[in-house]
Amino acid sequence: MNADDTSTLAGARVATRLPAHDLDRARRFYAERLGLHPVDERPGGLLYRGEGGAEFVLFRSMGAVPGTFTQMAFEVDDIEAVVTELKRRGVVFEEVDVPGFRTVDNIAEIDGNYPGKGARAERGAWFHDSEGNLLGIGQPIS
Repeated sequence: MNADDTSTLAGARVATRLPAHDLDRARRFYAERLGLHPVDERPGGLLYRGEGGAEFVLFRSMGAVPGTFTQMAFEVDDIEAVVTELKRRGVVFEEVDVPGFRTVDNIAEIDGNYPGKGARAERGAWFHDSEGNLLGIGQPIS
């Protein structure tokens, strides 16, 4: 970080915000289906915190939820185990068949990876939460 970074976003922490039309329904989905519980809540919002301090918020919104692209993703070490457990809990995974990859048994093999991840590829799976947000699960492949 250089001197200019203190007045820009270069040193900022990233915090994901996901809209929810019904916070109670969203809380139940995240608890029952994903095993996640808020660490803080205020009227109109729920704060979740994961490993390493990563955070995301579900906030009450009447706006449209795009749900046509991955809005947030979880990186895991064993995607098969996670997909199997989430399916057992009632999560419905998307079937994807687009240029570059398609899912087989709910998991896609994706050539390449995001810059700087140090992996040659990634495996991915996608599902919608109770509010229509598209969430992903990824496992880097070394």
